[in-house]
Amino acid sequence: MVSKTLVGLKDFLLRGNLIELAVAVIMATTFGAVVKSFTDLLLDIIGRVVGVPDFSSASVAGISLGAFLSALFTFVLTGIVVYFFVIVPYNRFSEITKKDDPAVAASTEDLLAEIRDLLKAQQEGGSKQP
Repeated sequence: MVSKTLVGLKDFLLRGNLIELAVAVIMATTFGAVVKSFTDLLLDIIGRVVGVPDFSSASVAGISLGAFLSALFTFVLTGIVVYFFVIVPYNRFSEITKKDDPAVAASTEDLLAEIRDLLKAQQEGGSKQP
């Protein structure tokens, strides 16, 4: 019973999808750090242009909006960075590398009908020969 459980655990851990998922999570974590540092760089540039390098002190009528504004700018800039530096290049690369397959595999019924017609034509052609 225990050996069956251990075999099941081994099969689960070594399944291809689980390994791919683990690699994706690790890569996403490290890529997240790259996007965050680039977003921070853009926030610093915006802060120097606008004159407010940190929005945490911003308030309207005594209500502190700084943390919300910083999070909002970070969210928008992260979306811009991911879209223009990940999604757009990936889509272009996919279009370039996509192979134009002449036809997608037909349904089973279509394939069987085609085989039937070929066999029928072959049989008719064979019976006409002397």
